Amino acid sequence: MKAEIIAVGTELLLGQIVNTNAQAISQQLADLGIDVYFQTVVGDNPERLRQAIEIGRGRADLLVFTGGLGPTQDDLTKDVLADYLGRPMGIHEPSMRVIEELFSSRGAHMVESNIRQAHLILGEGSDPLDNSTGLAVGNGIEDSGTLYMLLPGPPREMEPMLLGPGTAWLRSKLREERPLYSRVLKFAGIGESNLEAALIDLIDGQSDPTIAPYAKEGEVALRVSTKASSEEEAAIKINATVSVVAQRVGEHLYAQKDVPIEDSVVELLRNARKRLASAESLSGGLFGELITRVPGSSGEYVGGVITYTNLMKHKLLDIPMSQLEGDGAPGAISESTAKLMAENVMNITGADFGVALTGVAGPAESEGKPVGLVYFAVAEKGKETVVYTSHFKGVREMVRIRAVKSALYRLWQALRA
Repeated sequence: MKAEIIAVGTELLLGQIVNTNAQAISQQLADLGIDVYFQTVVGDNPERLRQAIEIGRGRADLLVFTGGLGPTQDDLTKDVLADYLGRPMGIHEPSMRVIEELFSSRGAHMVESNIRQAHLILGEGSDPLDNSTGLAVGNGIEDSGTLYMLLPGPPREMEPMLLGPGTAWLRSKLREERPLYSRVLKFAGIGESNLEAALIDLIDGQSDPTIAPYAKEGEVALRVSTKASSEEEAAIKINATVSVVAQRVGEHLYAQKDVPIEDSVVELLRNARKRLASAESLSGGLFGELITRVPGSSGEYVGGVITYTNLMKHKLLDIPMSQLEGDGAPGAISESTAKLMAENVMNITGADFGVALTGVAGPAESEGKPVGLVYFAVAEKGKETVVYTSHFKGVREMVRIRAVKSALYRLWQALRA
């Protein structure tokens, strides 16, 4: 079944509110095995809403409306759809009683417009959808082979109706319920384009399961999805695809769930009973911030230092000033300084691993080094320290996050070795 979501409200087009309803509806429809092919936002204009219905009816089996069920004159969804379908409108008496009782209990006067919230599109195949948290009754309609579901706009009303009577109504219309199951694979140390190139034949030839890559800053995700009648059936199909992916790019695959790489790093440290310390220059504490976002990471992360100036590198990390400044000195932004930072913070804190980052985040050059040049080092007790050099593109914040994610990836590799 193909679905289209039509969100009604001029306030959405003006950016006055965020259309969170579309996300919630899409997720619930996917769980039912209903494919959302289109999302439309239309203002409180009857002609444009009618056009959206006409277009949607031509390309989808199910149109899900959200918004436009309230008491005011610009709440037009039921009126326009009823006119489009050539159906009469009537009062849903149970909803009308709820409205009347509410106003009576408050000692308030009910105006004529409040009756609109109890309006229901009538005729064969039309069902009310009870509103447990508001006043406007919803509506499910089957007409000439197309399904229409009308939900309120406020999320606190929309979600209970969708998950309760809305889902029950949809299930009654489905010939076979085959929910969509997905698994998110997370990668680091590889860009989206390179990941796609390694899997291009799978992506181009996909049918079931489907494969969809998408990038996050410093990480890449791959969503593997399939429709199945059970979780066990879905796992068999997804596992087969994941196995092929892992054979090709397993050195970058750090998780089979949607978590950031710092979560996997902390988990590996915990399992190995190892502790970590960090020394940061260009990243200004961002590495430590990401690590400490992971609940319980205090058992694995002993702490870090932000040595942004040469003086702090000297005082806190015991790096000689002759290494940092003067004619012929390697400088703060160098491979050898990154190595000393990682080794010294590890030794000073007594940690098992030390990670260090130094470089040029921008917007200007430093020490004659270009913007985006970063050195990061991973030191481990009893092993030779490894220093990596990268040149990241982008604005200052992009350089910083990409550098930190790259350092986390190299630490993840060391922990798996």
